[in-house]
Amino acid sequence: MLPFADHSRRLGSLQTLGLRGMAFLCLAITLAWGIVPLQSATAQDISWDRLARGLAVALWTPGAGCLGEVPALLIVRVDPERYQFATYHYRDEGLQAPITIQGWQARTRASILFNAGLFRKDYSYMGLLLKAGRSLGTKAHSKWKGLFVAEPLKPGARKARVLDLAKEAFPLEPPLYLEAAQSLMLVDATGKTRVRQSEKRARQTVVAEDIGGNILVIRTASAVTLWELAVCLRDGLPNVRHAMLMDGGSSSDVVFSKSLAPPPGAGGQPPTWRSMVDGSGTGHIALPAVIGITPRGARRR
Repeated sequence: MLPFADHSRRLGSLQTLGLRGMAFLCLAITLAWGIVPLQSATAQDISWDRLARGLAVALWTPGAGCLGEVPALLIVRVDPERYQFATYHYRDEGLQAPITIQGWQARTRASILFNAGLFRKDYSYMGLLLKAGRSLGTKAHSKWKGLFVAEPLKPGARKARVLDLAKEAFPLEPPLYLEAAQSLMLVDATGKTRVRQSEKRARQTVVAEDIGGNILVIRTASAVTLWELAVCLRDGLPNVRHAMLMDGGSSSDVVFSKSLAPPPGAGGQPPTWRSMVDGSGTGHIALPAVIGITPRGARRR
């Protein structure tokens, strides 16, 4: 028989273990039932609409955890193992002038198209732009450190990435990837925001890479400052590894082919994000450069 003191200590230990077990059981039930405190709600709670294997879309409304007034964000999640990317510039296509994103979609027949980076008054691209391994007549921008790349020449490499040129070199002879588009870095892998605070607000298009290797194409529903957007992406989307900015303002645009729409929801209503990608409405300006997304194995121009 145990001495009384030892027996008391043993009983206390069992009670402690029992309380811990009950706490763990409650936590497991909470997670299983999806009862998550509001203050911990993050992008893990995004409701995705699966359009095809390797392709999903959501309209995410950032919560109070994001600074300032960050509008709803259209987020397209793409698995590069199943979808390929291609850059297009109107001069390389033999066009006399830039065309709207609807015109680009009709011309390329891409499943998804979004605007590329910034351009000059003569419509030349500001920064490195590669198409099928060849430069489209532009040079690398010395201060812009974001580089979206796709279609690697090295076997086994990831099919698409967002590179941080401040940490990783990108040789051009030969290039490591066939497709590339350079622009400003927004958030890096350390969680640092790479833009300055400013009062300037505009619609924005962002390309990001998450820790699972997916490419995220993000477009804001309305105007926002770059600083607030960068902080919100960092804090609200913890899976984002790198995020870079494409052109914003009136150039910010995303369009889906008509086939990319899930069945109507309750009441026969289209998904809430549909009006942001169907090419309807006004304000679609001519774009000199775009990036297209197409299923692998499908014929593309």
